Amino acid sequence: MKKTVTATKKDANGPSPSKLIDGRIKELGDWRGEMLGRIRDLIKEADPEIVEEWKWRGVPVWEHDGIICTGETYKAVVKMTFAKGAALDDPAGLFNSSLEGNVRRAIDFREGEKINEKALKALIRAAVALNASKAKKKPAKRPA
Repeated sequence: MKKTVTATKKDANGPSPSKLIDGRIKELGDWRGEMLGRIRDLIKEADPEIVEEWKWRGVPVWEHDGIICTGETYKAVVKMTFAKGAALDDPAGLFNSSLEGNVRRAIDFREGEKINEKALKALIRAAVALNASKAKKKPAKRPA
């Protein structure tokens, strides 16, 4: 079985996840790179403590007490998938993709679309708060 290599902030070998995300934005070289870069900026503005990861053979992932969201790029969309999106209130109606599942929700951004920055930051902060509330409820691990 083939093992997937995941670059994390702790890896000493190879570029950091942030550098890999920088590279993805640059290599796209079109509206998708610009959109991914803007989404990334908004994520960092919403939560300066967010941790960037690079998983699943090249997917940017943002974490805080667990996965908040991913940023995938396709030919016609940049997809921002919230790991626990179904549990989040979305009063601005940003979620427009992956609506049928019980856990995840996504936002597909298309070329030329404007981002509702205020609503997106609020959604990111809500996802961080949800993860933090789940993290606090976990029982402490007992020493072996």
